[in-house]
Amino acid sequence: MGKKSGKIMIPLKDDNPTNSRPIVSYGIIGFCVLIFLAQIGLSENELRDFTYSYGLIPSVLMGIDQLPSDLNRISPIGTIFTSMFMHGGWMHLIGNMLYLWIFADNIEDDLGTLNFVIFYLVCGIGAAMSQVLIDVNSQIPMIGASGAIGGVLGAYLINYPNARVLVLIPFGFFSQLLKIRALYVLGFWFILQFINSFLSSSSVGGVAYAAHIGGFISGVILILFFNKKSIKSNFKKRTKNIKKKGPWEQ
Repeated sequence: MGKKSGKIMIPLKDDNPTNSRPIVSYGIIGFCVLIFLAQIGLSENELRDFTYSYGLIPSVLMGIDQLPSDLNRISPIGTIFTSMFMHGGWMHLIGNMLYLWIFADNIEDDLGTLNFVIFYLVCGIGAAMSQVLIDVNSQIPMIGASGAIGGVLGAYLINYPNARVLVLIPFGFFSQLLKIRALYVLGFWFILQFINSFLSSSSVGGVAYAAHIGGFISGVILILFFNKKSIKSNFKKRTKNIKKKGPWEQ
């Protein structure tokens, strides 16, 4: 949410293959790109109205303020979801989609299509509410997929801490490519959100760091839940198969 912050480590790809095609992840990327292309085709006034209508405004969501009737096109709760697919500029879009492209396929592969949809949306809700509760009186629209993607990063950190991620590290006019464990890449990203959250002001807009943090934590909690559920399901299946066998079967 908000505009994407500058990165000291820019991930380019991971060496973590999947067993299935990440249809939902591709769909989210495609939808975000289409929405953004529609946004840039609007005039300045139309874009402002579009952002206020479909972006998440904390004070409106909490019932403190109301939008003018001409901007009240969707329920405040609905903007939690519409705001996840909107972006404030090319770099905001590209940064988010890059992270989604690299890390979401493995989580979708782990969870399956339906569970990944649930996971992604719940992470987005957790991210949005984290930012809203920081300043319920804020009248600044929140937009972007960063919070939900933060959840994907949290899940990836739990499930694939040792996966190698190819990152670009800029050094002024020079840069270096390195393969680094996901634990360090994503752990550094998470710590950076905390540092930046203390250095920024929520009253002037910009990057919604609380949403990034809330989304990441939501992803960690949810993937632990889904992992536990999967272990129990597999155990029940194995137990059922054992019971079907006679004592003479090997």
